[in-house]
Amino acid sequence: MAIREKNRMPLFPVSEEKNRWLKERMEVLGIHEKDIEEKFIRSSGSGGQKVNKTSTCVYLKHLPTGIEVKWMKERSQSLNRFLARRELVRRIEKLSGEVTSDDHEMSKVRRQKLKRKKRARQKYSR
Repeated sequence: MAIREKNRMPLFPVSEEKNRWLKERMEVLGIHEKDIEEKFIRSSGSGGQKVNKTSTCVYLKHLPTGIEVKWMKERSQSLNRFLARRELVRRIEKLSGEVTSDDHEMSKVRRQKLKRKKRARQKYSR
């Protein structure tokens, strides 16, 4: 029986592309598996007996930054592990000051609103 390395990122039940993206982002930001404290907690909410008997909620804490993530949206523990890591990466990106995809999205929405506002002003100022 092989002992799993603490530094190696596990494979999650998502596409190979998503696994690769997460691994690359973690490497770029300098996030190592050994720096992540991971706990499993019983989830709450819908799901019935399955949720009440299994610990599908994932709690992550990035030790160097102190950022904590608690994720329990899916019924699958392994999928919650992936989603929690993805959220952790996004929070660390925001903390580092890099421009994130969320920032691009927000600026796009701002531009659209300004454009609508300008058109409305032109239309009703006649």
